[in-house]
Amino acid sequence: MKNLLIIFLFSFLSSTSIFSQTSTKPTKSELEEGNWQGSLFREDGFKIPIKLQVETKGGRQIIYVVNGTEKLATDAPVLEGDSLLINMPVFESSFKVKYAANKLKGYWIKGGSNKSLIVPFEAHPQELISSNKQTIPSSKNSKSTAINLTGKWDLQILKADQSARPAIGNFVQKGTILTGSVLTPTGDYRYMAGTVFGDSLQLSTFDGIHALSFTGKVSGEKISGQFYSGAALSESWTAVKNDKVALVAPTTTVKEGSDGKLDFKYLDLDGKEVALNSERYRNKVVVVQLMGSWCPNCMDEMAFLSDYYSKNKSRGVEVIALAYELTTDTERSRKSLQKFQKQFKVDYPILNTGVTVGDKERTEKTLPQITEIKVFPTSIILDKKGTIKEINTAFYGPGTGEYYQIYKNKFERTIDTLLAEK
Repeated sequence: MKNLLIIFLFSFLSSTSIFSQTSTKPTKSELEEGNWQGSLFREDGFKIPIKLQVETKGGRQIIYVVNGTEKLATDAPVLEGDSLLINMPVFESSFKVKYAANKLKGYWIKGGSNKSLIVPFEAHPQELISSNKQTIPSSKNSKSTAINLTGKWDLQILKADQSARPAIGNFVQKGTILTGSVLTPTGDYRYMAGTVFGDSLQLSTFDGIHALSFTGKVSGEKISGQFYSGAALSESWTAVKNDKVALVAPTTTVKEGSDGKLDFKYLDLDGKEVALNSERYRNKVVVVQLMGSWCPNCMDEMAFLSDYYSKNKSRGVEVIALAYELTTDTERSRKSLQKFQKQFKVDYPILNTGVTVGDKERTEKTLPQITEIKVFPTSIILDKKGTIKEINTAFYGPGTGEYYQIYKNKFERTIDTLLAEK
């Protein structure tokens, strides 16, 4: 890493690409260790904050993306022309930057179905987090506030037509530090972190796909503010304290007239055919995971299922992942899915269906025995006879705290019950 950065910095001095700014000779050959504050510069001028952490381990520097208690280690940086490419560990997501005057400057690039999203990005070491209209102090400078947002909030995100999208804010506040997640009927926004300052808050997350930020003003047990997502989306939101708030998940069921038995075969990432009706899955409880390499909640579910499978496969449990990718480009999909496989040490088959997530006939083309696939991830649990016993359409990951534990407990009880059947 040290040699790579030295070579990169040398090449930067003679750079004239679109990423170039006025050439300023760096004072160091490595990034400064510690916390860095990054920002994505949206079209409307709002900056979505991204917290980075630079550490040296085993003689090389590692750049982490930090969301509260989550630390995502990025891949080893790669030289691409006169720029440094920092890839996220999963997803088609990277930062293409230059390093000068102790600053990273360039772009965040996210792959899409038709074209990539490109958003200006900067990062630098900093004790204070520069907000959009004021400076939010770090926990070192401010340890308390008059308000406390810990608890559950009935949250409504208002679309442009003023129709509401229901959600739950599940927050924990310690001093001025705010963490937690926002849950929707179809999943969650994963680990979120931010700050409470005066009567205001900012809560954000970045995982390579999600680039989100909530800002708000607090008045008693009500919050109102603005929700920012990606390069352009901006919606207003409100929330009221409500410890009994609940969501209704979309449903997918066994199609009427079907015997509730799936039948499919696809190629795994090594090009080998895997069929559900093969000997490997006979008389076993099987979990069929519907996912995509573009899906943040699928990342969390795969981490859970991979760990569960490694500990329980000897009991007669199998897992198969069916992937619905952004395009029908087989090689592109394979590379993206391999990142998932590597990151989570997945020891069960990941099969590319060859049907895109955007295909309106994706269910009929792949699993005609069930009604519409509405949510990713969705998990289908089969008993030892191969019959569908349960379809789960709302996975809440580890960033949601108690909701994740509830999901895990229910999943494990279901599997244990089915394993006990003869």
